[in-house]
Amino acid sequence: MSEVSIREFRPGDEHAFRRLNEEWITRYFRLEPKDVEALGTPQTSIIAKGGRIFFAILDDERVGCCALLPMDLDTYEVAKMAVTASCQGQGIGRRILQAAVDAARAAGGRRVWLETNRAMEPALRLYESMGFRFLPEERFVPSVYARSDVQMEMLLE
Repeated sequence: MSEVSIREFRPGDEHAFRRLNEEWITRYFRLEPKDVEALGTPQTSIIAKGGRIFFAILDDERVGCCALLPMDLDTYEVAKMAVTASCQGQGIGRRILQAAVDAARAAGGRRVWLETNRAMEPALRLYESMGFRFLPEERFVPSVYARSDVQMEMLLE
């Protein structure tokens, strides 16, 4: 089996970032205005705002991605995480998510936050296994996504 490597966004990765995310979003939901913005211009909507995008590379193909965005001085958001369907279940999502969490920690982050949907059961299991905990609804941050009904956080030591 080939080795998976993790690297950061490079010019030319825009199409892969869009493709990977549209694949899962349109399978379960519909693209929302914030998706269109983030996926259409990741350099402007993510990277220029201090964010980072990580890619999983397998046999020279981008098979997964995960964005990390600063929310405030010590909190980071994990967003737009995707692994192409043919590569799911191989630990690739765990590797990408770990890269994002490590980057948040290295930047002085004390908390990593994410939002998702109950329908994303494999992702929820991954997040929990890595130390994310469900937030009670009274702690929810208002979301721009209609599909968002779960929020989780990981406190970094």
